[in-house]
Formats: sequence, C-alpha cells, structure tokens
Amino acid sequence: MEGAAQDVKLAKVLKVLGRTGNTGNVTQVQVEFMDESSRTIIRNVKGPIREGDILTLLEWEREARRLR
Repeated sequence: MEGAAQDVKLAKVLKVLGRTGNTGNVTQVQVEFMDESSRTIIRNVKGPIREGDILTLLEWEREARRLR
C-alpha cells in the first residue's frame, strides 16, 4: 500500500464546463496539473466540485470527451 501513494497526481480545477451523465450527476471540469502547469485536460468528476478545488487523480493519461 505504501507504493500506491506514488501513483497519484494532483490537479487544480480551472473551469467547470458543465453537467453530463444520464441524470446530470457528473460534472465535466478542466484541470491543470500541479507539477506541470502548462498541461491541462478535461475530466469527469462525480460529487460536489467548484473552481479552485484540488483533485487527486489515480489515472491521468485519459481525457474525457467534450460535451456537445
């Protein structure tokens, strides 16, 4: 379990893009990695979220599809 802590990245929420999912319970956000400030990706987040929040990403290579 000690090695698992090295496999996470921190990302700061820059912008809340909108709600998605069948019932609107997932929020799509644009995040910026804390270690590489030039890289931003779009992720889907479940639960309450707002701009400036810090996310702990267990998987950071996959990007969510944009809303239509």
